[in-house]
Amino acid sequence: MDLLLELMLLATSWIHVFLAPYTKVEESFNLHSVHDVLMYGVGHEALPNYDHFVFPGAVPRTFIGSLSLAWASYPAILVAQKLGCIRDKSDLQIIVRLVLATANAMILCLIRRALSRRFGGPTSRFYMLLTCTQFHLPFWMGRTLPNMFALIPVNLALYFCVNRGPTSLRPSQRNFDRALALLVFTAAVFRSEIVLLLGPLALQALFYNYTTFGRLFKVGVLSGTASAAATILTDSYFWQRWPLWPELYGVYFNVIEGKSVEWGVSPFHTYFTAYLPKLLLSSLPLSVLGFLLDSRVRDPMFPALAFVLLISGLGHKEWRFVVYVVPVFNIAAAKGAAWLSSRRKSTVFGRLCFLIVTGLLCCNCLVTYMLTTASMHNYPGGEALSTFNHLYVAQENVHVHISNLAAQTGASLFLHTHAPPNLPGLELADAFAAHNWTYNKTEHLSPKALSATSEVTHLIAEMDTFAIEAVESFDRWSLNTGLRGIVKQGLMDSIDALMHPLRMVKSEKLVILERKGA
Repeated sequence: MDLLLELMLLATSWIHVFLAPYTKVEESFNLHSVHDVLMYGVGHEALPNYDHFVFPGAVPRTFIGSLSLAWASYPAILVAQKLGCIRDKSDLQIIVRLVLATANAMILCLIRRALSRRFGGPTSRFYMLLTCTQFHLPFWMGRTLPNMFALIPVNLALYFCVNRGPTSLRPSQRNFDRALALLVFTAAVFRSEIVLLLGPLALQALFYNYTTFGRLFKVGVLSGTASAAATILTDSYFWQRWPLWPELYGVYFNVIEGKSVEWGVSPFHTYFTAYLPKLLLSSLPLSVLGFLLDSRVRDPMFPALAFVLLISGLGHKEWRFVVYVVPVFNIAAAKGAAWLSSRRKSTVFGRLCFLIVTGLLCCNCLVTYMLTTASMHNYPGGEALSTFNHLYVAQENVHVHISNLAAQTGASLFLHTHAPPNLPGLELADAFAAHNWTYNKTEHLSPKALSATSEVTHLIAEMDTFAIEAVESFDRWSLNTGLRGIVKQGLMDSIDALMHPLRMVKSEKLVILERKGA
């Protein structure tokens, strides 16, 4: 049973990758860095070809996650090639994302095993059921956001804190040192906001005598120095700027200079009233119950709540900044669900409790289905470029300009299937290996400028003149208007309206344009 649940989590994360294989601009730095490491290698002569020198972004990001993912993906790519699973470069993107999803799923499975030891089998199983039926964590943990790289060491630190006996008052000194070192590493290399989780955890450790101040200071300094050295040496090389500490630069840019507010400012309560309910779904009410029932649940919950409270002080807020607390809340929710489901079924109260838990899990599934369906249609750039690649598969001398919207919604380097570079030693189908197209993402070009140059043969654009193919994208869900006149309709129309109370509203976002005579 436990193994099946772990396989179900892995399968859920993989299904999300296959259902929505394209990516958005937030994922592009790490995704394109993985692409460049795989295609060009890491030699000094290869660096001028790297995408981040053309599109550097607002702040530099670390290459440590991208390097690790590229090297971890390479054996999987070789296996997939031997099995005949690779048709073109776009399949490499799927493999890379599957490897990242697998890494995150494996750590979550470790947490389940720690929960089984500390809280018992039922709590650990509900933890897996709640995680699998949520949307955001399974959907995003295979996406190359910096936060999803950070999630791996953060969850591993959680495992070390939770992995102890049911009556244990504190984690072992070795396990706590490991957790502390992992969080310091994550804050220094991947996401600086983890400092706001690290601080409350350190204070809790001192208050409850998990460790001494001297040992806390020693582990923090040693791991911090090693982490800073690793990121400075690695990223100064790949960015060709010395010295460069990306996360420190990001803190200065976003916090000290206050540039993060340019992406929007939200009220103080937003994480508690909007983002956590969206991330947790039914785990939110269940976590309140679990928090009240078991003092062991409160140990990891206090630092997590303090983290959300502290990060709420920053004006710019996004759900991904607090995604690290989802597994902690799921632990509390699993304890609450296990308690409800353990009530005697011979009583009305026991049956009601069981129905509540079942209903909450079903609600998770329903919301996840709707969000997944919407997300599948929310990457018009990827859909457009993939469609374009197949429409003109036999054509030579193609020069396609990719608009900003297309580039931001899925038209990644892995989808440049008819142009170099290709992975050294990778054998592709002849139809995809024989072309030498040009994929052009030059920004700020007007339609007039694009029309004036004879080099550009095709456009993927946000206009509809001479459209060859249009790509729709998700707008919103709307109530099925057929429900209003259900009594007046025929039997089949009435059944259809009842079975589909919501309709997905889509609109054309991008079009493929062809130059006359091209």
